[in-house]
Amino acid sequence: MTEEPEVSRAFGVLAALAVVIYQFLPDDRWWLTATQVGIGWVSVTAILAGAHRMPRRERLPWWLFAAGVFANATGIAVATIAAESYGLVDLPTPADPFFLTLFPAVAGGLAVLIRRRDRRPDRSALVDAATITTGFGLLAWVYVIAPRNLGDHMDRLAHATQVAYPIGDLLLIALTTRLLRSGGSRGAPFWWITASLAAFLLGDSAWVVLGNLGAEGEALANTPWIARLLESVFLVAFLLFGVAALHPGARQVAEPADSRPAGLGKGLLALLAGASMIAPAVLVAQTATGGVTDGWSIAFCSAVLFLLVVARMALLLREVERQAGQLRDLARSDELTGLPNRRAWNDELPRALERARRDGEPVAVAVLDLDHFKRYNDTFGHPAGDQLLKAASAAWHATLREVDVIARYGGEEFVVLLPAAGAGDGRQALERALAATPLGQTFSAGLAVWDCRETSDELIQRADTALYRAKKDGRARIEIAAGQPSNAAA
Repeated sequence: MTEEPEVSRAFGVLAALAVVIYQFLPDDRWWLTATQVGIGWVSVTAILAGAHRMPRRERLPWWLFAAGVFANATGIAVATIAAESYGLVDLPTPADPFFLTLFPAVAGGLAVLIRRRDRRPDRSALVDAATITTGFGLLAWVYVIAPRNLGDHMDRLAHATQVAYPIGDLLLIALTTRLLRSGGSRGAPFWWITASLAAFLLGDSAWVVLGNLGAEGEALANTPWIARLLESVFLVAFLLFGVAALHPGARQVAEPADSRPAGLGKGLLALLAGASMIAPAVLVAQTATGGVTDGWSIAFCSAVLFLLVVARMALLLREVERQAGQLRDLARSDELTGLPNRRAWNDELPRALERARRDGEPVAVAVLDLDHFKRYNDTFGHPAGDQLLKAASAAWHATLREVDVIARYGGEEFVVLLPAAGAGDGRQALERALAATPLGQTFSAGLAVWDCRETSDELIQRADTALYRAKKDGRARIEIAAGQPSNAAA
């Protein structure tokens, strides 16, 4: 394991050195092509080597990444040969199938990673990815896809080829966004993959911008230092995949997440806001230039973005409500035993007394205290004491009726609510619980039946007084509180 980080680090250093050296190579198309293809193929070798160290079931996404990089790098060689040897420069060129293979291959690898990192569907992440993709999709439509005249039969295949690139970029944007919203490991390999995808998208976007500038853009693209810089962006993208695959943490990239906190980070919120503002920004830009030429597209995109924002707000509100419910449950539950806590008991007892008053039925309350619990803790340790509390509360709960309520009152003290039970029924219930006490332990209990007049605090006080009498009289016993109503034994 100590050698693996060194391998990844060494490859990263050599990769950086290769990109720097590329800037100083002679301005010869064959030399440059050979270097680009060589760097791409070395990156493929690094990806496959890194995947080989992983369990077989974890290799698929890396194989797909390697296939995409190999096809793209090979396309560089095919493009140069086609242009220099055969003069094939008009779209579609023989290299375009190789270049376009990058998109489905890398998209497939990303889809596998996302599926493995998130075992459960995440609607919020899907909405976020759809929002960002819709915003950038409008830019692609207005400035790249729509301007292409697909009605020209002679150039239809060329136009379709040119349009396929921005569509592929949109696919990678959607899956990259979804990957960033996934759970699982976010170590160095995760960010190397993300950086590689960003480099691919940056390079493609730069070529699109230059293409939209017409003759001026073509002149810029043919400027040696600009062309060299753009080519270096793709080389960096190739190499970052190799760095990620050779990193020892690469095998954790596909591991699922146990949980992922929901929420909107500042970066994601800014990206969503920016994507949502693309439609009005395009409208303003076209209005400023004298005419709105893509009104229907802008309107459609605006409507979709509005619905996506509403859906995201609804999902966020639902998540907030779910978490609020969890907080309420946690606030009313004892962390150790899972029973209702004192706060829940204080809410439940007055309601039970009011129901008993309305229905004319008796209701009994008992206070239980584990005998010699401090001595048990001192003898066996606090973890053993906690286990006793958990086991005892579960055993007692199992002996009670469904309508009965047992809660942890504090420390080793518990309270039991017995609706429609008098002193006799209450004693029988407590005797069953006493017999079920685990680990050879016992408890003392005080039982009080409500007299239809006293408050809940007074009722608890009478049961507590009976408890102390039980402890005083020898423990492991149940005492009935004084002052029971005449039908207490019912």
